[in-house]
Amino acid sequence: MTISRRRVLRGTLAGAAVTVPLPFLDCFLNGNGDALAATGEALPVVFGTWFQPLGLNPGRWIPDTTGPNFENKVELKPYDRFRDRMNLISGVRYFLDGRPNETHITGPQIAMSGEIPVASTSAPSIDNLIADVIGTRTRFRSIEVTLDGTRRSVSTRAGAPSATPAEPSPAALYARIFGPEFKDPNAAEFTPDAGALARKSVLSAVSDVRRNFAGGLGAADKARLDEYFTSLRQVEQQLDIELQKPAPLPACTRAGSPDEKSVGALVSEVESNSQLFASLLTHAVACGQTRVFNVLVGYGTSALRRAGSNETWHGWTHEEPIDDKLGYQPNVTWFIEWANRTCAAFLGQLAAAKEGPGTVFDRMVVLWQTDHGIARSHTMDNLPVMTFGNAGGRLRTGLHISAPGDPAARVGLTVQQALGVPVSSWGALSNATARTITEIVA
Repeated sequence: MTISRRRVLRGTLAGAAVTVPLPFLDCFLNGNGDALAATGEALPVVFGTWFQPLGLNPGRWIPDTTGPNFENKVELKPYDRFRDRMNLISGVRYFLDGRPNETHITGPQIAMSGEIPVASTSAPSIDNLIADVIGTRTRFRSIEVTLDGTRRSVSTRAGAPSATPAEPSPAALYARIFGPEFKDPNAAEFTPDAGALARKSVLSAVSDVRRNFAGGLGAADKARLDEYFTSLRQVEQQLDIELQKPAPLPACTRAGSPDEKSVGALVSEVESNSQLFASLLTHAVACGQTRVFNVLVGYGTSALRRAGSNETWHGWTHEEPIDDKLGYQPNVTWFIEWANRTCAAFLGQLAAAKEGPGTVFDRMVVLWQTDHGIARSHTMDNLPVMTFGNAGGRLRTGLHISAPGDPAARVGLTVQQALGVPVSSWGALSNATARTITEIVA
């Protein structure tokens, strides 16, 4: 059976076109399941970023040994299941070159673009440089999401006056991927009718064409397709619950309008949205809708907080004293460990998405970065940087690399070259580098 890789299942829902893209089924792949049957080309590589604010605690994350077989310290323990598929680079820094440190802004700028912008002229962030190479033939050049309820991102395009708006709503991202044909994902005014799609499954809108399509598949592909649609329906059901009008409660009265900054800022909301976003991005990547994505946990100044508390993660970094016995800020540390658990769960969904003999994660690399070494004192040195995944064999993994005092841009340059960006150096002034992390280059 010959089927185009670009095949999608189409239908209509409430008068609007809907599409259900298809994952890499066996009929699209060669006998080994590691290349496209039609062209012999390797499965396309995927790049993602996870930007987590406010650093880590000194003494609680740098392993005691370098090279392979390192042991994660307590704050990075959530990543133990990925230890053989991750790299940890310690000791790197962001250079200010005499410029003022605009806290929680300068760090993300250097991390993502290798430089501090001048006036309103922004440099392209690493995701856009990579998207120029691997993201030009997909429906979405890149997808940006944020977990704290805002539209902020750390993705910038050359010369743009501001960062690319991110999507804070899993329901809206669902509608964008499966709803009416492509609309600019960078348009801040995009308001899809997420409710109409989630309350009636898009799968029901393509049921007839789905049955006809599945009839020509082999047993393994039929099973894979059923698994894919089951996963998608679970996402729809979760979104449906969130969009349903709750039953009235007589004792309940309407409170005042909440502070806009607090929307989506509770850690319970972030955890839920992170898992939904992970599932949606997994579907988007597996189905060739995008090859580049960005996840922002929150800016350093965002309102991330625990239920029942008005104090935010950011506020704790400034106000909480260091515990004399523990040697660190207990509440800040709770947030650090929570964020790393959330990231590990996100990666876990990517690593569980079956594809050929392996998973979607096998052809992916996710770059983890932060804005400060120590948030309390806004330090820009001894920063943690991590990569997860080997980008389809283009990177070695399982290594701790110590690079004290080197520009963090070395990691970004290494990833760019591994993904085919024709660049020999990256960054500006003291952040510029022509040295890759050779130890992790395959």
